[in-house]
Amino acid sequence: MVVNRRWERLGPRSFFLAPPLLWLYSRMLRQVLHEGLRTSFYKLGHFVANHPVFFASAPVLISILLGASFSRYRIEENVEYILAPKYSLAKIERSLVDSLFPVNKSKHTLYSDLQTPGRYGRVILTSGRGSVLDQHHVDLVLKLHNTITKIQVHMLGFNYTFAHLCLLDDRKSCIVDDILRVLEELRAAHVSNRTAPPVRYPIARLQDGRQAYIGHQLGGVLAVGREGVRYARALQLSYYLQVLSPLNDVMAARWEAQFCRTLERYREAHPEIGVYPFISSSPQHDFQKTSKPWLGFLALLTISLATLTSAGIINLTGGKYNSTFLGIPFIMLGHGLLGTFEMLSSWRRTREDQHVKERVAAVFSDCMLPFTASTALYLVTFGIGASPFTNIEAVRLFCRNTCISVLFNYLYILSFYGSNLVFTGYLENNYQHSLFCRKVPKPELLQQKPTWYRFLMYTQYNEEAGEPSDLRTYESHLLVAFMKRYYCDWITNTYVKPFVVLVYLVYVSFALMGYLQVSEGSDLGNMVATETSTIVYTQAQQRYFSNYSPVIGFYIYESIEYWNASVQEDVLEYTKGFERISWFESYLGYLRSVNVSTSLPKRDFTERLRHGFLRLPQFLHFSDDIIFAKRADGEVDMVASRMFLVAKTTENKREEMYVLLDTLRKLSLTSRVKFMVFNPSFVYMDRYDSSVADPLVNVWLTVTVASVEFGVIGFMTLWRVELDCISVLCLIYGVNHAVDWCMPLVSAFALGQDYTRTRWVKLALEHHGVPVLQSYACYGAALLPLAAVPSNLTRTLFRCLFLTALITAFHCLAVLPILLTFLPPSKKKRKERQTANSREEIECVEMADSTRVVDQITTV
Repeated sequence: MVVNRRWERLGPRSFFLAPPLLWLYSRMLRQVLHEGLRTSFYKLGHFVANHPVFFASAPVLISILLGASFSRYRIEENVEYILAPKYSLAKIERSLVDSLFPVNKSKHTLYSDLQTPGRYGRVILTSGRGSVLDQHHVDLVLKLHNTITKIQVHMLGFNYTFAHLCLLDDRKSCIVDDILRVLEELRAAHVSNRTAPPVRYPIARLQDGRQAYIGHQLGGVLAVGREGVRYARALQLSYYLQVLSPLNDVMAARWEAQFCRTLERYREAHPEIGVYPFISSSPQHDFQKTSKPWLGFLALLTISLATLTSAGIINLTGGKYNSTFLGIPFIMLGHGLLGTFEMLSSWRRTREDQHVKERVAAVFSDCMLPFTASTALYLVTFGIGASPFTNIEAVRLFCRNTCISVLFNYLYILSFYGSNLVFTGYLENNYQHSLFCRKVPKPELLQQKPTWYRFLMYTQYNEEAGEPSDLRTYESHLLVAFMKRYYCDWITNTYVKPFVVLVYLVYVSFALMGYLQVSEGSDLGNMVATETSTIVYTQAQQRYFSNYSPVIGFYIYESIEYWNASVQEDVLEYTKGFERISWFESYLGYLRSVNVSTSLPKRDFTERLRHGFLRLPQFLHFSDDIIFAKRADGEVDMVASRMFLVAKTTENKREEMYVLLDTLRKLSLTSRVKFMVFNPSFVYMDRYDSSVADPLVNVWLTVTVASVEFGVIGFMTLWRVELDCISVLCLIYGVNHAVDWCMPLVSAFALGQDYTRTRWVKLALEHHGVPVLQSYACYGAALLPLAAVPSNLTRTLFRCLFLTALITAFHCLAVLPILLTFLPPSKKKRKERQTANSREEIECVEMADSTRVVDQITTV
């Protein structure tokens, strides 16, 4: 056939289309998709307008039904599960350490600054005047210790004291801090009128000959001489409890509560001593003080319904709340406000004499396509964060619940808000006030009413609107008039452009200054409420006990030749520069003290260690630090051992710990001795990084988002916000926020034709600047209450969201309008083409002064 032959001739050529032809086809495809989607949303608007009661009532009923699930409301109390990386090297190291050396036997030496597994009570005592080693303070501290050990917990008809609940050592005695033994020795010397023994620091030597690290128990040390410590400002005491069963955990929790009450009474009785208590559950309790899930319900009604529905789904699926969820309602505000105000602006631009269904359909056709694209971007961005590949559980849970909330936010704006437009249209047609639902008097009758009544009940009648001078009632809106008559002309003025560019350069310079100072936050104190026991305790700890790092466990997890001289040199080299509590060094020193070579044969080295060194009272505590295994041939091997290291630190303690941890881990990969290092705080210190459009629109949006994110990171650093879990979540949201709020302006400019750049910038600002201003006004009002909440988490959230909104507004209303006037895409003035065959039956009038093209068909 002829058609087939033509197809055969054209077929091969279709694979070698010229680039201009490809560009033309791609442009046609975009136009077809664009018009097809607009038509679909136009029909959807008609459908909503035909069933307004259903679309208004369905979201309300769903929200009520799902909101009833708050009977299953639960709080996630495991701070480590929320904030620590889910998969991290530190957790693997902890599992291996626990399998070799149970953590319970290390509590008296190995603990982190804030979070330690299990139950415990801890208190920092400071002296108002004098040293805590003065006899008066020594007596007060020992008296407090005696009171704490006598705290009773009544349960099941018995009274349990610290002796019943404490962790036990190998001699079945309660594990207590070595500083208490130092204080008892000082008191005994004072009672017997003997000279007090010198207190060495940070490693003290006790009367039984044992060496003990007291760097975390004696703080604020100002003078250390040959006679030992002469002056110290603070003491820290820790009391560790057993948690062997659920019943035991309940008793330990009650003991912690009694511990806090006892310290409160002690503080009142001795105001000259500073008392800073801390218990294992303090971070959890103070973390949850920052969150109330009902805060977001005070937003706009549509967004509140979506929030309630999302919360119901979380409850029904067994989800638990945590304080990071506080940011979700504000993300929903940022997502929903601009969409609703764009719909409101489009509604104002429709003709009031049109049928309500046509007006609603026009609004849907105009606004729902970009709002759908914005929602899709939110779902993709937060969906990636909600994937199993996200390592921080707080980020994954936050992103998952944000996706649910944004989806229902979109559906409820489409249904509930769209149906309310229908009701508003019928009120306008009947000249009824949209708020009071009362008939508005005609102008001649309205003039006889009081001023306040005329102000509230004013409307525009068709008789007035019939005059050509009053056709553009939309422009009578205050913000529209401000944008069109003042701001657009001012921002595009030739003399204003250099000033805005200069301000932008200043913005970039300050952002760069902050960007170069970004620090990663792993301090749990940033996640809890202010003025709580956690904050007060950590501040006191930072002030008095920041000279040394947390005690780091140095674990050799394979059998090595400890008796070999070269291996001994390697181990000593790795631990050089630290304060050490080491069985290995003590044993080598013991061998030298009895004039025995340290390079003994394996059997002699091991036998002297087991039957000589470890049986001496001063070295007996090292028995927990070595694991022996007997082979089939009777030989005894040392399969694993541990030592404890402490590093000298400065004010920038956490950054130094990052560097130290990375250095030791890299060294462990290359050394002959297979070792690893661990501290309970390391699980929080692993890095968080272990976590349809025109092409020109994409380019501009990408550049804008990069500039906004760069500025947010820089300025939040200058505002003393660290890169922690909350700020990372805000940065994820910042991408969507910048795209969502700048896309209408950039799209209107990039897709517009027939006018100059300046003219299209003005047109884009006239029609999209007003919704942006209204949205920012509401969003700012919603953010302000966060500034007054006494919480570090909320403070971080407020600062990050405020900077995101402020910097995005600066780009949207100032930077982009200036840059678009002299950067691509170009706008070539084109002559209007007149059609040769003019048709008298139908005339198509294009409203070119709008960013959307409204085809108004009128019969001639």
